[in-house]
Amino acid sequence: MHTWVQSLLKPEPVALMVVLILLVSLMKGMRRGASGSAKHLFFFIWQAAAAIIGLLLAGRGASKLSPVVQEWLESRSIAVPQSELSALKQFWYTMITSLRDFDLLRFGVLFLLLYSLLRFMLHLLEPLLFGLVDKLLPAGGDPSVRRRSAGSPLSGAASRVMGALIGALLGGGRAFILMACLFVYVSVLPHAYGTHAIAASELYKKTASELLDPVAGDVLKQGPVFTNAVEAEFRRVLQRKYEVIDAAVPPGIEAAAASVTKQDSTDEAKARDLYEWVGTRIAYDWDKANNYVDHGVWKEQTPTETFSTRKGVCIDVARLYAVMARSVGLEVRVVTGLGAAGDGSYGPHAWNEVRLADSSGAWIPLDATWASSGNWFNPKGFSKTHIREA
Repeated sequence: MHTWVQSLLKPEPVALMVVLILLVSLMKGMRRGASGSAKHLFFFIWQAAAAIIGLLLAGRGASKLSPVVQEWLESRSIAVPQSELSALKQFWYTMITSLRDFDLLRFGVLFLLLYSLLRFMLHLLEPLLFGLVDKLLPAGGDPSVRRRSAGSPLSGAASRVMGALIGALLGGGRAFILMACLFVYVSVLPHAYGTHAIAASELYKKTASELLDPVAGDVLKQGPVFTNAVEAEFRRVLQRKYEVIDAAVPPGIEAAAASVTKQDSTDEAKARDLYEWVGTRIAYDWDKANNYVDHGVWKEQTPTETFSTRKGVCIDVARLYAVMARSVGLEVRVVTGLGAAGDGSYGPHAWNEVRLADSSGAWIPLDATWASSGNWFNPKGFSKTHIREA
């Protein structure tokens, strides 16, 4: 107990926040009195219990419903129309196909929906429960109520002392929730803003090591992995957005792709000829790239614009290649990740993968943006210079 008090009294941000929570809760408890503080304690416990129940049931429900929803969406045979779509339809097809294909996104959406529904249902019970508490604890901190309960054993100073004790208990609960939130923040985002200052707190270290880590440490050690998974899922949704937007192939691009591949009889030959055509005709737009790097200004560009201007950055080249490849019957995707910069470093990059359905069925990588610097059509060691986002 002595070491807890010592860590609490050290003048550092975490300890100061906890002390402030305890003092405010104690003073409020003293002002409310015994029964008023007891009502607030009941409300605090009910809210915590409702949150825990909602989280547990929503998690289990989402796990069970996710494969059912996936199967149902797959049975709908949802296909993106091969025509120009409005912004609303682009959003709809991006989300509905992402929910069908991406497990983490589907689980997250179901979890949020179920949790919101469960909390709403539990909220409907609150008037009944609080009405019952009002009958059991009629006296509160209001002066008129205290006058009516002047004869109560817990009136006057005794009520204020009891209220202060209950307020301190409430403050301890609130302080523990604060420490738990900080623990989750540091565990899931170890390199985020303020984590070093939090982790340096003696009070935080003691709470984390003795109370929180034994309970949730093993789970939250996977926090960075989970964060990376969420980021990867988000990038997959963004990639799906491009697939939906680029589903409609403009006539000019379709005609060009057909002309480039008219002599080809295999998927590999089509993929290679399109790679060479795009790689030799689309110049890298250094002005666009430098404007983004130096000023943070990004110009979204459609495959039609890339095709007509004959210039673009890696994502523009990859999207144009994907549109042309799809127009001649190839299964293709845009891949984002990191590309080698030549000086040992890596930077954001985009390229393509094409499926050779008529032979092995394997996906092969290619990078039309780099075509002018060598052979980047499924070469050996491609993965050493291109690190795809998992």
